[in-house]
Formats: sequence, structure tokens, C-alpha cells
Amino acid sequence: MEPGRQLRSRTTPIPGLLLFELPVHGDDRGWFKENWHRTKMLDAGLPDFGPVQNNISFNAARGTVRGIHAEPWDKFVSLASGRIFGAWVDLREGQTFGTLFTAELTPQDAVFVPRGVGNAFQTLDDDTAYTYLVNDHWSAEAQKEYTFLNLADEEVAVRWPIPLEKSIVSAQDRKHPRLGDVVPMQERRTLVLGADGQLGTALRHAFSGDATAEFASRAQFDITVEDSYEALNWRNYSTIINAAAFTAVDAAETPEGRAAAWSINSAAVSRLAHTAVEHSLTLVHVSSDYVFDGTTEVHHEDEVPTPLSVYGQSKAAGDLAVSTVPKHYTVRTSWVVGDGKNFVRTMASLAVKGAAPSVVDDQRGRLSFAADIAAGIHHLLRSKAPYGTYNLSNSGEAKSWYEVARDIYGLQGVDPDLVQPISTSDYAKPITAPRPPSSVLDLSRIRATGFDPPDARERLAVYLKGLEL
Repeated sequence: MEPGRQLRSRTTPIPGLLLFELPVHGDDRGWFKENWHRTKMLDAGLPDFGPVQNNISFNAARGTVRGIHAEPWDKFVSLASGRIFGAWVDLREGQTFGTLFTAELTPQDAVFVPRGVGNAFQTLDDDTAYTYLVNDHWSAEAQKEYTFLNLADEEVAVRWPIPLEKSIVSAQDRKHPRLGDVVPMQERRTLVLGADGQLGTALRHAFSGDATAEFASRAQFDITVEDSYEALNWRNYSTIINAAAFTAVDAAETPEGRAAAWSINSAAVSRLAHTAVEHSLTLVHVSSDYVFDGTTEVHHEDEVPTPLSVYGQSKAAGDLAVSTVPKHYTVRTSWVVGDGKNFVRTMASLAVKGAAPSVVDDQRGRLSFAADIAAGIHHLLRSKAPYGTYNLSNSGEAKSWYEVARDIYGLQGVDPDLVQPISTSDYAKPITAPRPPSSVLDLSRIRATGFDPPDARERLAVYLKGLEL
């Protein structure tokens, strides 16, 4: 490819299967081409699939046929010499299952073959060298996950230029099943960790219509235990959503809590990040307003972390680990409200009893309802928003905890004046972690992706109606 020249690609009837034209520069010595150029391939629409192995299939005779094999990884195919007739069949679960596409390839052509698309070729010249990059390593175990289709399947009906009976075909390739007997390759799955927590429960609802979503409680997958990682075949996953966290902010200030916070929020997150990089996964990680000291009135995604507490420090360290993953979403939120014990439920219960609580009035922010955080995460993944960090709380007026408590009392039909303001410094507890005075998050970046977080007070009214106290 000449410097600055844009690579040309074209789509096919099979989703994700892309053809490329690779400029070949020849003279009396032979020819030269750039067989793989990551930047130019990305500019031409190729996914950043992260090849880890390069293979060459040399075929001495014209009429050699290999396939039809659908492998559990992506492939980038090109030729070093000769010509082939390529045949690709979609063997993935979905509406395009069984779709056929064929094309002739020479050294100036290449094709990107997504995971689950059956790949086959017939050589049209002697001494044909067929090369391909893959984004996972071959192994005997991996080969067990292949999906095969018979070269002579009558329904797909590949029109081979050289009849199969006159071709060189392995005995194994002649025995593959017909289309009607093929079990389609399933899509890679999304693994939701911490699925038994407030956010995890909301994620179950948000992804309830997604057949590829898989949910794991801490008992099923403990992110701090090495065996959890070894037990999974990561080739079958595309995305990890980490909703697991140590969230006991005050307990993190104790020796035992400090160790737990760093183990779960930092060390384990680093292990997840390593796994995501190693297997080219998308990692979604939930962060916190506590990574900031709150001296800035409104926090933007690019603000440098300045945590005050042990909890905030452990979360900031986890965020840094996640930032090393090429495909990541760090979703930073604040004042989370979901199922289980939380501030809103506590205040609503006190309101029913006619109690007069003292609530801090010098910490400001917005509530973040777990259902809306989960919806935002679902949106980022389904819309394929640019990777990076996104603030995600509910919208509307920023309020103090005291003002939120008054809203709760009022919405419950109880006199808001029962709620008394108190400063953070006067709020006595045995162990109290320092809190940021401002937890207000700027929401412009996530809004730019097409997701507009609902108003916090409107969501509060709906949430209170559904409470059983």
C-alpha cells in the first residue's frame, strides 16, 4: 500500500465478512505488498481483532479443496502465491445461517472471516500459498469447538469451478454433516459478575432479553479467586461486566476492611483487566464518585483522581487497571439506589414511622438508580459507543442528602420539616470515611452517545411507589 493510500474494502451478504484489495507493487524481481497494516485495516472498516498467530497452508496441486470449517476465532486470509476460489457460509446462529458467498482471490485480495463463518477454498493454480492470521491460538481443545459443513451440501450448493469428484479432498472433509444437521455456532456471551448485588440485579433485568447474557453471583465466580478464571473457556465470551465491588465505605477504614477493599476493588480488577487483554474482551467496569475529593463542583471524566478514603483509593486503582484494556468502558456513578439496603429505603422507612432524622447537608450530588445505570451500560454496548470512561448518574438538580431526604418525606406524604440538617463534621459515627463534598457528575459525554439519563426526582417517585416497607 502506498503511503497515505486508503485501503478499499467491500461488504458481502454475510454480516462481518469483508473483502479487501491489497495493492501489489511488482518489478522484474517479483512483487511486494503490505499483507497486514493494522491502522489502514481499521480505517477500512476491519474490527481491531488482535491477531496472535500466523498460519500458511501450502497446496502443491491445482484442485485442492479444504473446508468448510467454521472456527471459534476470527481470520484474516490472503495469498502469497497462486489463486483460489473461496467459499464462505454463515454457520452462526441467526437469520443469515446458511448464507453463501463466493469469490476468487489472488495475492492482491484478502478477506476477513468472522468467528462462526464457515471457510473453504479450492486452488485454481499449482503451488498456491494460503496465509491467514487468527486472534486465538490453535489447540486440540479449540478444534473440538469447530463447526463443519459438507463441501457437497445440496442446500448451500457451492458451485466449485473444478468438480469435487476431480478435486483433492481429505477423507475427513468429505464426511462433514449437511446443513440440516449442523448445530449453529452460538454468539459469544456477555458475563455479568456480581449479579447478586444491587446493580447486578438491575443488569439481570436490563439484559433479560439477551440470550447471550450469563450472570454469575460471587458464589459462582469470585473475582478474587484464581480458580474462577481457570474454570472458564474465555474463547466463548466477548464481554465482561464487572458489577462486583467492596462498597462498605466506612468498613474500608478498618484493617480488615482495607484488605478486602484492595483485594476486590483493585487486585481482582487488575486480574480481570489482564484477562480482558489476553482474550481480547470488552471490559465494563463500574467506578465511583469517591475517586474524587469533591473540591470540584462538577466532575468530568478526564479529571485526575484525588480519592480521600481507602474505598476511593481502591476504586481509583481499579480504574487505572481497567484503563489499560483497549476495549473498555469505565462507568462512573454516584449515590447508587437499587434493591436491598440503601439511603432511600432507610429514609422512607423513617418517614413511615414519623421519625425526625438528622441528615448531612454539605454533601451534594445526584441519585443513581441501578436500573438506569444498567440501561446505560446496555446502551453503551449495543450502540458500540467509543471506548473510555463515562459518567452515569441520574440527571436533574444536584441536591444534598438532606434535600433528598426531604423529597422522600414529601413524596411519602410526611412533613419534610421533620428532617433536620447536620454538617458532616457533626455527624458522629464510630468510624467514618471522608466523603467528597461534591459528587456531581457531568453527563454530557454519555448524552452524546444517545443515552439521556432520566431525572433523579422522577425516578425517586417511581422507586418509592414500588417499595414494600
